[in-house]
Amino acid sequence: MTHSKERELLDLVLRQGDRSREADDARLEVIAEEFRTGFEALRDLGPCVTVFGSARFEEDHRYYRLARRAAASFGEAGFAVMTGGGPGVMEAANRGARDVGALSLGCTIALPNEQTSNPYIDREIRFRHFFARKVMLVRYSQAFVLMPGGFGTLDEVFETATLMQTGIMLDFPLVLMGTGFWNPITHFVTESLLAETTIDEADRRYFYATDEPEAAVDHVTSRLGSPGAG
Repeated sequence: MTHSKERELLDLVLRQGDRSREADDARLEVIAEEFRTGFEALRDLGPCVTVFGSARFEEDHRYYRLARRAAASFGEAGFAVMTGGGPGVMEAANRGARDVGALSLGCTIALPNEQTSNPYIDREIRFRHFFARKVMLVRYSQAFVLMPGGFGTLDEVFETATLMQTGIMLDFPLVLMGTGFWNPITHFVTESLLAETTIDEADRRYFYATDEPEAAVDHVTSRLGSPGAG
């Protein structure tokens, strides 16, 4: 049996919920290999910004254009740019990094309905599990830019904030771009979560919103310093 066929059968077992020791052991091997691959590929990465956002925006969409401009601005400031490596906002951000000669990285995912990698990636790391991919998108970056997106993007927004709130990761800058899209979310955080004391006043600091790439870069560098400084 070929290695790829073994992987296909393993994925089928996982989707069917097989709880046997053999299935769990096989899954552990695959997961460990994914983490090992990611660690080895990204361990020596310098200052980096991860950009999250929807895969559905086309090249002429305002959020695609904004993501491309923002990534170019971060690239010019000395940051590598990392994304999930797919289309939409991810393509726009990788493209913006490529525009200015910055390192462009993609942590791509193998899906049942295959998502192709965008053509603007200098270094691609391929994953089969979302959780392993998310670890890599967060572990090796010092700032996060959240563009408009769907369930996956919202998950990434709040998981990143939760990891910082609970001290699992350092308190890195998190920038929301596309303020019209994010206003209901920031309002919910302020008027519902804060009002009901399910978060603290200090937790509002995790969300900085702007539509200006230069302001996003200034916010990040004011917190971190410029790449290479010192």
